[in-house]
Amino acid sequence: MTKIFTHDDLIRYVYEETEPEENRQIELALSEDMELLEQYHELLWLREQMDEGMMAPSEKTINTILEYSKAVNLHPVKD
Repeated sequence: MTKIFTHDDLIRYVYEETEPEENRQIELALSEDMELLEQYHELLWLREQMDEGMMAPSEKTINTILEYSKAVNLHPVKD
């Protein structure tokens, strides 16, 4: 009997949150179900896009936060 995998199962697989036995079952399903394979490739692409979109705040933003922190005395900042 072939297990039916959900979108959430694929997301967990993409983020390596599945157990080894579940990995084997998903990999078998991916080899047999082209629609599932397409969804998997789309999730990989989305993960890559999100990873590339991760950015650090600008220097101006950091300074604004630090100045606000000084103004309300949340955390002492050494000059």
